[in-house]
Parts: sequence; C-alpha cells; structure tokens
Amino acid sequence: MIDTHSHIYDEAYAEDFEQVIQRAKESGVEKIILPGIDSQSYTAMMDCAEKLCGYAIPAIGLHPTSVGKDYHNELQFVWDHFETGRFCAIGEIGLDEYWSKDCLLEQMQVFQEQLYFAWEQDLPVIIHSREATEDIFSCLSKVGKPLRGTFHAYCGSYETYLRIKKQWPGFKIGVGGVVTYKNSHLAAFLDKVDINDIVLETDAPWLTPVPFRGKRNESSYVRYVAMKIAEIKNMSFSEVNDITTNNAVQLFAL
Repeated sequence: MIDTHSHIYDEAYAEDFEQVIQRAKESGVEKIILPGIDSQSYTAMMDCAEKLCGYAIPAIGLHPTSVGKDYHNELQFVWDHFETGRFCAIGEIGLDEYWSKDCLLEQMQVFQEQLYFAWEQDLPVIIHSREATEDIFSCLSKVGKPLRGTFHAYCGSYETYLRIKKQWPGFKIGVGGVVTYKNSHLAAFLDKVDINDIVLETDAPWLTPVPFRGKRNESSYVRYVAMKIAEIKNMSFSEVNDITTNNAVQLFAL
C-alpha cells in the first residue's frame, strides 16, 4: 500500500514517531507521500523525508488556508525551495471556502500559479477542495493545461467525479477514512468509480477511519481504507492494494 497523503511530520507524532513508522511498515505501507503546507512546516517535513529517505517522499506547495493578503512571500518560498527531482508533486494546493472566503481571490490566484508551475515542471498536483468545487473547476479551466494529480480527501458526488474524468482524465480521487464512516455518501457510490481512478490516503493525523475514529490517525490505518474499498467493490484486499499501489506509483513516478 501507498499512503498518498500523510502529515506524519506533524507535532502530533513528536512522542512516538519511530513507533508510528514501524506500525506503518508492519501494516504493509511501502511508501508515504508528505504534502507540503507552507514555510512554517517545511523544515519539519523535509527533516522527516530525510530521516525516512526513500520511504517518505515530499511534495511542495502552498496550502489554501495558509494564503493571506500577503501571500507573495509564501509563494516565493515555494519557488525558492523547489528542486527538480526532489519533490513528487506540487501540493497540497487548492481552495478552501469552508474556513473563510476573505482571501478567496488570493487563494484562486495562488492556486492557478501553482497549477501552471506544476504543468511547467511536468509534475502531478495534490488538490485540496473544500466547499469550492465550482471555483476549483474554474481555476483548472483558466490554466487550460493537461494537468494530472489527485483530488485529495474526495468528498464530491459521483456526478462531479464524472465531470473530472471527462475534463481532466489525468486525475484520480484520494480515498481515506471518510469512506468508513456510517452513512458516508462516498461509500454510497464508490462501487461505480473505476478502481484505476483511486489512490489510498489517510490525511493523518486527521480523518481517522473506523474503528479508530475520534483518535489520532496514522499511516498504518490506511489498511482499513483498503479493506472498506474491497468490501464496497466486491474485490479482494490484495487486488485493491495492488491496483491502488500501481495507480500511485504511476501518477507520482515513485
């Protein structure tokens, strides 16, 4: 398995980091992708990637909730620290209209610039979209490039998934702990989603799957996501693991 989205460099793991990594490896997690957030979290992320060289692979980007009126310095930080071959993706980038719309225009500007940069560097993007579907689509359309990547923590409808695949076929959806929740709308239609369009993720330390919901998430729990997908799609656990792993390997050139 590959956990395509895990913040294991977060301070939530300060006291038992080694044990968390050991549990991930024992559960069958072969690699972990570390999404970038902003300049404040960059050092912790890169230290983690260096400590777990070849196992934890960093991405770089400016997260929408870190975008303010003075976003230029944060965005320049991304440009200044980017190195070809060092990062597997541009992300976590996107729009978040749940927490605040005060800087929505700035979020859209930053998102579009990073999308264009990803196209220039021939890298996939990791998209954060929260209550912002139409604006996300608008930005993708304005950039107008054949982009690829993941819609992280996918929470859209089946119809939205079909729109994504029609307009941007290079994208996959990131499925995490939410699919295990009771009455999950994602679980209700996931059987119709092509398994080749799915990658596994945790978003650790958040969005913990059942049976650990309410506790800190960690990469080893991606196993429960794979188990739920196998149940929904009437596939074997190993089939889900093999296909989603291959999806991630191909998308992120791991």
